[in-house]
Amino acid sequence: MSKTFYQFLMTQRNPESYEPIAEFANNAFYDQSFPKQSTNFNEISKYLELNGNYLPSMTVFDDAWQKYLELNNH
Repeated sequence: MSKTFYQFLMTQRNPESYEPIAEFANNAFYDQSFPKQSTNFNEISKYLELNGNYLPSMTVFDDAWQKYLELNNH
């Protein structure tokens, strides 16, 4: 069974990094409402558009999603 996006994102956490995906992961970790069980791009994207004020740009999510797909398809 493949990982959820949140599970993947948690592998990108690094409190000492200023890399955008690492910062996204660090902030998502503290977001109690993040859709942790989702593997659906549209569901997560919509959630972040409404609640992801810690995300400087949706491009960061798009880049993280691309990495997620690459890891889940191998």
